[in-house]
Amino acid sequence: MFAASRLRPILFAVGALLALSAPAAAGPYVLIEADTGKVVAEQEAGQPWHPASITKLMTTYVTFRAMRDGRLNKYSLLPISQFAASTPPSKSGFPAGQTITVDNAIKLLMVKSANDMAVVLAEGVSGSQDAFVGEMNATAQLLGMTATHFHNPHGLPDDGQVTTARDMALLAQAILRDFPEHEMYFRIPALQVGKRMLRNYNRLIDRYPGADGMKTGFICASGFNLVASAHRGNRRLIAVVLGSPNAVARAEQAAMLFERGFQPGFGLDVLLGGSKNVTAIANLSQDPANLWEQMCGKKRNRRVAASDSGDEHDDDDDPMRHARATLLNDLPPSMPPIRVHTGPARDERGRPIQVALVNGRMEVVPPGYKANANSPFAPLPDGFGPQANQTPERPLRLPKVAPMPRQRPDRQS
Repeated sequence: MFAASRLRPILFAVGALLALSAPAAAGPYVLIEADTGKVVAEQEAGQPWHPASITKLMTTYVTFRAMRDGRLNKYSLLPISQFAASTPPSKSGFPAGQTITVDNAIKLLMVKSANDMAVVLAEGVSGSQDAFVGEMNATAQLLGMTATHFHNPHGLPDDGQVTTARDMALLAQAILRDFPEHEMYFRIPALQVGKRMLRNYNRLIDRYPGADGMKTGFICASGFNLVASAHRGNRRLIAVVLGSPNAVARAEQAAMLFERGFQPGFGLDVLLGGSKNVTAIANLSQDPANLWEQMCGKKRNRRVAASDSGDEHDDDDDPMRHARATLLNDLPPSMPPIRVHTGPARDERGRPIQVALVNGRMEVVPPGYKANANSPFAPLPDGFGPQANQTPERPLRLPKVAPMPRQRPDRQS
């Protein structure tokens, strides 16, 4: 056992060196600096591709913007419609007629890749899925995602749902830049729903030192996709890997890209300012690749899944398989499983957290607060604004809610 423990770092180093010399992925990929957008490595990053569940990164971006604009609060209760409940798996499986907070819906969206929660958020933000998809496409254009077009908020199979590795890198960069306060959603290792424990499909989390997000995806036409972020010291990288043969390979390929990017001297052009920006990658005008036959055809022993299933299939014939695997090891949990549920969130006294429109924004309000339904703006709660009796202002007592962890895990990085 002692010899094995001493041998582990040597095996890791050898595997890392082999990985650095090997091609990173069979499909398109891109590795960029999160802060600058400079390209560290790329292959066919402008090739059109079906995004599958990495679509949900745009769903979260549009939802975050609605929260920032005051259209929703993280504690806003959203109804689960019959249309949402009928969405194909992967999904939470909560029945129609129940409600769920925006906060819990996003957690299920990111960890479980719950397609029904994508529809719940779409309807909650925009009133309907179609209206929300319109917001997704408008946002894609604003972000410069010139080859991307969405037909749904979850990524289930649709011939018109198309993106590129370049465009998804731009989206990941925009999320980290515009909404740093929400980055915790992308690195949750596991959720607890009742007695069920749901492990994040992103195998980098708590396995690759410094990994801190983002989202996986799979449909037969796309293969296994991954958008991931990781940091080492003050440097943060974003990797997009498309069309991997299985869920294990996409994580290993992303880890290999990160390892290459973090090596001293590997990104010398980036450090010297000579590397091109991700926006300079040209998106190609052609049909997206279709991997249906390779992924789910008759020669494949794989269930024809329309979900991000966390497929366990392994390619034992791949000569680099074990070298890449040395980059991934079980690490101490970065946080305990987070409990999610339907219904309202509750404060430390067990009271439902109430949200109401206050001066044009959805805000947390005290228990029993009632807004004036006849006014376009909700009145200020007691204790705010001018007081007619000129008595000292009575501060508004809001329910205390335990904050979510904000600091990125920094061990071994």
